[in-house]
Amino acid sequence: MSLLKWFKSGSPWIWLTGGAVSLSLISVLGLLLLIGWKGLTYFWPAPLYQWHNLAEPNKVIVGQLYASESVPVSHLKEMNITLSAEALEEGTAERLSIKVANRDLYQADFISLLADNVSAPEKPTGWAVIERTRDGQFFGKPVGFEKADGESSAYISTLLERGLQEVTTLREQIDTVIEQEIRVVSSASEKLRLERRRLELNGKLTDEYQVAYQQQKQVLDEKRKQAEEHLDLLRTQLGQQTLIVEDMAGTRVRIPVSHILDIWYPNDMNALEKLTQWSKQVWAFLSENPRESNSEGGVFPAIFGTVFLVLLMSVIVMPLGVVAAVYLHEYAKDNTFTRIIRVAVINLAGVPSIVYGVFGLGFFVYTIGSSIDSVFYAERLPAPTFGTPGLLWSALTLAVLTLPVVIVTTEEGLTRIPNSVRHGSLALGATQFETIWRIVLPMASPAMITGLILAIARAAGEVAPLMLVGVVKIASSLPVDAEFPYVHLERKFMHLGFHIYDVGFQTTNIETARPLVYATSFLLVTVIVALNLTAISIRNNLREKYRTLGQD
Repeated sequence: MSLLKWFKSGSPWIWLTGGAVSLSLISVLGLLLLIGWKGLTYFWPAPLYQWHNLAEPNKVIVGQLYASESVPVSHLKEMNITLSAEALEEGTAERLSIKVANRDLYQADFISLLADNVSAPEKPTGWAVIERTRDGQFFGKPVGFEKADGESSAYISTLLERGLQEVTTLREQIDTVIEQEIRVVSSASEKLRLERRRLELNGKLTDEYQVAYQQQKQVLDEKRKQAEEHLDLLRTQLGQQTLIVEDMAGTRVRIPVSHILDIWYPNDMNALEKLTQWSKQVWAFLSENPRESNSEGGVFPAIFGTVFLVLLMSVIVMPLGVVAAVYLHEYAKDNTFTRIIRVAVINLAGVPSIVYGVFGLGFFVYTIGSSIDSVFYAERLPAPTFGTPGLLWSALTLAVLTLPVVIVTTEEGLTRIPNSVRHGSLALGATQFETIWRIVLPMASPAMITGLILAIARAAGEVAPLMLVGVVKIASSLPVDAEFPYVHLERKFMHLGFHIYDVGFQTTNIETARPLVYATSFLLVTVIVALNLTAISIRNNLREKYRTLGQD
């Protein structure tokens, strides 16, 4: 009888709901911990192991142990692989996945072999992991250093450190020449060409201008030639020093210092040195540009593009959503037409995101963008400026995608405000607009921020529509730079979500790219959480200021 009363009281459903919420939270936290662990451990300086082939004792394998798994003996017998008596008795054999790197020497970064066929792993000393600008990492033992004058030296560590510093300085000088000389001259040449094209289209091209144009063009061409000569001289100096490394097969390989980004000796490092190297690698991942078709390097352009896109989308969607919600709730009459609009807004929230991408491509890019080009950028045609996918059209597409969420949440916030507040304001002589602007909207601001939070949560992870309206695999430049007008909304951009898709499904070296998928996924979640926490903080401050609303 007491059990029946307990069920009738509703307590079991409370416990069931609480248990479901707790299980959901544990699952989410567990997933985040798994992604974070898989991603962040990738940057830890893993040790290099050495195995001897039991069938060929002179053959040595050196690499990082990537994974190990038990394989049924029956599968191996079908492949005509000889197994030990112990493996046959146990019914399984251990298969090792080893990263040997040295992509330019071997067919792949990874090899698989059976633990029965090799000796117990050892940790050789003096072996280094070399991070290169191309062809991935190189595992080897430095045995010599060749100076710029061709003289060889055995003082490897000192000369290499000095050489890396010189190369870093040369890279900075090269970047300076490209940014402050070549890019400036190219921009001036392009502006001069467009000005001439504009006058030609308007029929105002005179002989005097032609002479002045050729003189200015000649000056710019001379400046470009000098900058390119300076750049060639700096690049020639880059390849004058070489590190000589011996790989696991005993082959000596010459690696130009200009190709070396970093070098460390994982087997000779203590815990503090490993932590320092891990921090260095994480910072490089966050601050550098991608290399090797996104399978190496950092993701800074993708971070910048994701955050800038979300902020731009928020600036666009909030005014539109709030204005639409205020009109529907405060001005429009409750009739069949407004009810149809509300139903349509709710249904729009369920439309697949790829449909919004097709809409953005057809309406924003090909219709509005092409019209803008024909009116304001006719001299650039047939090369499009806004008539091609870009950052602005991506932000507008995501704004349309998240607009229903903002409208619904804002209108719900307006509904919670008592009519007595409005009547009191009107009774004191305020107009309806003044009442809405000074009373209603500030009190509804927490609900508006709630809509913004939901919009950010959905828009930041969207990839499908962006593939049609602006996101690219690798962007040549950021949408914000020091060149007027400083913010270039017509440019294409990189996005963390698309970066995850590209690295996970478009790369040919999946084993190398897999940890980067985890790292980038964890980073994307972190960016979304940071944006949401910022919005939540703003909402909580507004709630404290307007306590009349209670809890949203």
